[in-house]
Amino acid sequence: MTCARFLVSFLFAALAMSGPVSAHAQSTEGIAALVNDEPITTVDVRNRMRLIIASTGMAQVDEATLARIQDQAVRGLVDEHLQLQAARDYEIQVEDEEITASLLDLAQRNNTTIDAIIADLQNSGVDVSTLRHQLEAEIAWRILVNGRYGSRVRISEQQIELALERLAASASQPQYRIFEMYFEVPAPGQEDATVQRVVAVMNQLQQGAAFPELARQFSDAPSAASGGDIGWITESQLQPEVAAIMPMMRRQYEQSGGRGALSNPVQVPGGYMVIALVSVRDGTTTLQYDLVQISLPNSAVNEDSREAFQRLLDQEPTCTIAENRIGEIEGAILTDLGSISADAVLPQIREALEPLTRDQNTGLIENASGLQALIVCDRQIAGPGVPSRDDLENQLRGQQLSLQARRWLRDLRRESTIEIRE
Repeated sequence: MTCARFLVSFLFAALAMSGPVSAHAQSTEGIAALVNDEPITTVDVRNRMRLIIASTGMAQVDEATLARIQDQAVRGLVDEHLQLQAARDYEIQVEDEEITASLLDLAQRNNTTIDAIIADLQNSGVDVSTLRHQLEAEIAWRILVNGRYGSRVRISEQQIELALERLAASASQPQYRIFEMYFEVPAPGQEDATVQRVVAVMNQLQQGAAFPELARQFSDAPSAASGGDIGWITESQLQPEVAAIMPMMRRQYEQSGGRGALSNPVQVPGGYMVIALVSVRDGTTTLQYDLVQISLPNSAVNEDSREAFQRLLDQEPTCTIAENRIGEIEGAILTDLGSISADAVLPQIREALEPLTRDQNTGLIENASGLQALIVCDRQIAGPGVPSRDDLENQLRGQQLSLQARRWLRDLRRESTIEIRE
């Protein structure tokens, strides 16, 4: 009997036990994989499989399901060994206090305690060291990625403004609370293996397993660390393939009486996604401007004042510069309008403001009382769950770091010697 087949049969029998496997049974264990000559034992794989089963609350576990769980356990352990080996190369050491803090964060996200988690694991025959090892790899990898790429990732004001523009365009769209799982096809020719992983997870979801715990163990997305939770989001912020199914998911959500909706697997560039829609709310965000208005009454309008007004606007002055230079336009009046909603201004003014970003102006606007122009001191989306500029910058930075992390891990897999014992 091969090592892999023995492991599945052994674990299937051992699942009936209430506690850890006996020392005699452990003595029969062998090597499941080698990662750059560093062994992953069948004990390691069995404990990870037990952790996956315990943490996801799988209702039914047959031998076919165990085989898929074993593949996931080995895959996860291989990646963690690569990450920790890289950490050692860079002399990165994760302290016990950091692992405990991460464990506390995990407990708080699941509305429980560390002691309760440890007790649940022990009841399932899993030593807490298995979970701590997983958390250690997550922390070490995060430190490594930030250290290697953090200083190289630059988020420009233009990128932030573009993100704000997308938010502004979607301000009135419905908002969805979404959990995600992403399954990467790591290399050409491995799509079938990825599809099998997706099918196994979908089967467990249909049997009542918890989405967040499955996401934590199986998802290849950075959101796996938070159980796949990506918070409130609009269709325009989703990948096009996922956005296309949201109207159908909303109908399912409403038909369920608000209990939630689960997507079928969606093929996206590089892999597959599964989406859980847990809540919906109508768009409650508004576009807010901080504005300065320059007015030139009819009594002060002449050729010279008009030209001076136009010269100032052509230079795209900031609100502060405009305030300092208003004296160049004879008879002009500068008014700080403060923060004002786009819905509160006249339609023609709203239309003129719509394409503008910070420090841009409407140009000359003629009306019955004379000439006027508006300068945008700031522009932001206001409403529940709307990110600040700093939040947007952190989100964009996280996306860039995540992309670099996936590429680096792929390089480590390709450059390493990995032997899976069949």
